[in-house]
Amino acid sequence: MKNNVSLTELLNIKHPVIMAPMFLVSNVAMLLEAGKAGITGCVPALNYRTIEEFEAALKELDEKCEGPYGVNLIVNKSNFLYKEQLKSCCEYKVDYIITSLGSPEETINMAHKAGVKVFCDVVNLEYAKKVEGLGADALIAVNKEAGGHFGPTSYEELVPLLVENCNIPVISAGGVGNHEQMQKMLNLGAAGVSVGSLFIASTESDVSQEYKEACVTYGAKDIVASNKLSGSDCTVINTPYVKEMGTQQNGLERFLNKNKRLKKCIKDFTFYKGMKKFEKAAFSATYKTVWCAGPSIEHVKAVRPVGEIVKDLVNG
Repeated sequence: MKNNVSLTELLNIKHPVIMAPMFLVSNVAMLLEAGKAGITGCVPALNYRTIEEFEAALKELDEKCEGPYGVNLIVNKSNFLYKEQLKSCCEYKVDYIITSLGSPEETINMAHKAGVKVFCDVVNLEYAKKVEGLGADALIAVNKEAGGHFGPTSYEELVPLLVENCNIPVISAGGVGNHEQMQKMLNLGAAGVSVGSLFIASTESDVSQEYKEACVTYGAKDIVASNKLSGSDCTVINTPYVKEMGTQQNGLERFLNKNKRLKKCIKDFTFYKGMKKFEKAAFSATYKTVWCAGPSIEHVKAVRPVGEIVKDLVNG
């Protein structure tokens, strides 16, 4: 049985915590501070618009990060930069890749040749067994309490299910906002935890001050699921703006979401023509106006440095 290996052993870090990859939130500065604090950070490759920008970030992390760092790759066809991103990860020999939304087979094969570990997002036992069979090094158990895109099953059910039936380490993603909750995951058999929302309101984060203050002001009861951003349910803060526009896609958004190419063309057209009424109807939710976060913002009381957040999380 290999699933009793702790994340600290797997990545040679002090504390069994991954600072989760957060779209448009995670950055190099946050990952560097994570390394100093004895945990590891992971950044989405899609936070960089070009391969050149992505490789510049990898170069800086390679030179400056005091511990291991990871990259989150979207491995399905929606990510047209995937092949180049994977090649860059292998060339820079990042410590680990977290795969999302698709088959990780190619990623696992290429990464392992370069000595890079691969952890796979999973939401159920069926997919967990598939990626284990493909050679994944660990499972990221995305549970019902996760921020952003979440799974259908609570951590109480998902973590023990995967631990009992799989032979690779299980890292729990979702439901951790303090030391007590982290210990609960570890007691269920998790090798470690992936924590995101706590770090949105960090000093090193580049998001707007308003977004950070929203994480401080709002709590678990203010988190709602919306499908307006991507077509899939995603947890967001229920701000007055979100309340006004609603959380479910309208007919036009549903139609456009089925055809990404058409959606892009029409979006460009609306900007060009200045058809603001149409634009608002079809594209009311963007990552700048709607703020993703999970229920663990309940435990965010101030904007603080990453190092302080980690210290409270691991020590209580």
